[in-house]
Amino acid sequence: MKDTLRETIALEGPITVERYMSLCLRHYYATRDPLGVAGDFTTAPEISQMFGELIGIWLMEIWNGMGRPSGCRLVELGPGRGTLMADLLRATRLLPDFKAAATVHLVETSPSLRRKQRDALAATGFSLQWHDRIEDVPPGPTLLVANEFFDALPVRQFVGTERGWCERLVGIEDERLIFGLRPEPEPALGTPLKPGDTLEWPGASIDVMSELARRLARDAGAALILDYGYWGPAFGDTLQALKAHRPVDPLEEPGEADLTTHVDFHRLAQAAIVQGARAHGIVTQGDFLQSLGIDARASALKARATPAQAAAIDQALARLTERGPTGMGDLFKVLAVTHEAIEAVPGLPALSPTS
Repeated sequence: MKDTLRETIALEGPITVERYMSLCLRHYYATRDPLGVAGDFTTAPEISQMFGELIGIWLMEIWNGMGRPSGCRLVELGPGRGTLMADLLRATRLLPDFKAAATVHLVETSPSLRRKQRDALAATGFSLQWHDRIEDVPPGPTLLVANEFFDALPVRQFVGTERGWCERLVGIEDERLIFGLRPEPEPALGTPLKPGDTLEWPGASIDVMSELARRLARDAGAALILDYGYWGPAFGDTLQALKAHRPVDPLEEPGEADLTTHVDFHRLAQAAIVQGARAHGIVTQGDFLQSLGIDARASALKARATPAQAAAIDQALARLTERGPTGMGDLFKVLAVTHEAIEAVPGLPALSPTS
């Protein structure tokens, strides 16, 4: 991947951070299973079954409130190993009619992860379909979940200078990949508050959210987004790389490390509202899971567990709801997007169009 990037830059000149991320992530996810102890990072569904079960209950409440429509599309964006979908489908046993009403759609481009998902979901009895894009999912009432999906979509970065906002680029110096700036500023962005500020523009995320919101506004349903991020607008360079669960230089091992940025939930919510959908949230993951009853679920699991299993359940509960700037319970946020007729959803307050 590094050789490919060097050749591309040598032929075309420096490339944008957005293109760099896109090229690296396409290679990264196509060539490995990045999850778990042997991978580069661990997601909430891999920590505990409680996470997926509570999301399944949340989706069932939405489906029940919609009048239990048939032909419902149950969609996951970036399903990883299929763990979250397997856990939430197990929770749907509380509403047996849902199995006859729903088909499962997995938006995934990685061949290796598709195989993992097929193995994880083979015994569920649900009809399973895979798609490269959300646009390829058949129309119809939709229930969608995206956990740690938007953070992996590429962003453009602009750095404040005395000339204005100049786009950050990736180039080559002495055979090494380096960051630099486009000489000409981007006039549409106006004047920076101060030199050195970094502005991230999540164009790819806005495009996905716009398509999703148009679908929900047209066909009915709801989407639940869980990711690490913030309620913008804000300035800062949030590009980060992880390899073997440790931070590494984003330019050091292109295509061999996970690249992400923090999600700007404010821009996502506004993109959804512009398309005629309703936005709900945002709250921290810890508050959301506790409002859905994760403490009671943990107690129920512990009642049938060995002492070692009970200790593991307590550890998972603490990790999912941990407070503080680096704790998953506070770092991760939750946003829901729904059809305009859905005025209230469990655990999340409604957002006004001017929020």
